[in-house]
Amino acid sequence: IQAGINFSSDDDSVTVSAGTNVENINFRGRNIKTVGEDRETTIIDGNQVGNAVSFENGEDSTAALSEFTIQNGSAESGGGIYLYQSGPALSHLTITDNTASEGGGIYSNSSSTNITNCEIIGNNASVDGGGLLIGGNSDIFLTKTVLESNTASGGAAFGIENSTVNID
Repeated sequence: IQAGINFSSDDDSVTVSAGTNVENINFRGRNIKTVGEDRETTIIDGNQVGNAVSFENGEDSTAALSEFTIQNGSAESGGGIYLYQSGPALSHLTITDNTASEGGGIYSNSSSTNITNCEIIGNNASVDGGGLLIGGNSDIFLTKTVLESNTASGGAAFGIENSTVNID
């Protein structure tokens, strides 16, 4: 998947066949669509060595990640998905079995992101936001998204620092 992202340009698409991809991907500022065959059969496995997926280079709403299971990420912030100063569209994802100090499933800092038809299930943070930590002036829009069985000492979903969460 990372090789496809590396060789893409804005407005390109990276399509991924069913299977388990043991890697950590970074969109590297590319506003592209990365789509798996089906979230039940197309897996990004972070192998417990960092963020499974990172958006940290100003990606906007034309960057999209859809139809994957994101699992086994392990990082200080955002084991499953790390968002920093970005605004990708996240849809039809299962984000599960990720760990971090903050934001086991998803960590957002200074980002504006739409999260649609996702399942954020069974993630863990040792401090705050087992499933989701929203901080640093972030605006998060959750639509038809399930947060379930996430654990943290400071809450399964946690918002701080002038952040907004819109839930539908």
